[in-house]
Amino acid sequence: MRTLVAHEPPVLDLLPDAAERHAATEDIIQTFHRDGMGAAFAKFMATAGFDVDGDEGAPGPPQGEPSARDVADAGRFFAHELRGTTRYVPDIAALTAGPARVVVGIGATSGGLLTYRTSAALAESLGTPMAEFPGDHGGFMGQPEEFAEVLRKVLAG
Repeated sequence: MRTLVAHEPPVLDLLPDAAERHAATEDIIQTFHRDGMGAAFAKFMATAGFDVDGDEGAPGPPQGEPSARDVADAGRFFAHELRGTTRYVPDIAALTAGPARVVVGIGATSGGLLTYRTSAALAESLGTPMAEFPGDHGGFMGQPEEFAEVLRKVLAG
């Protein structure tokens, strides 16, 4: 591997308010188990910093009645993926020692998102600037061609 692109990694432990962020994550997981997918997604989106009242492009649960697959996917995400993903602590010494180059990607419109803060903290820890990608956290879904173009340039760099 020559280049690792970490696009908006949710590395909460790099933030000064990590304990509060972890408590919020636990609350989202408990909300899923207690109140279901819709309530958990709403809390997740608000906690992540998405404008849930006016952001039609924000990711979230499918509209209408969820399919069995939607429910299973949400269950896997909230019960098995969210905690582990947000509790990952990067080994900064190993990442800066190489041999791979680490690029921290940030969405052009992610300024208000929690992942902007985590990405900035990681980039600062690595002593590297962030690379801007089109869109927000899910720019690869909303603007896949433009995102791929920037990714090709980052990987070539």
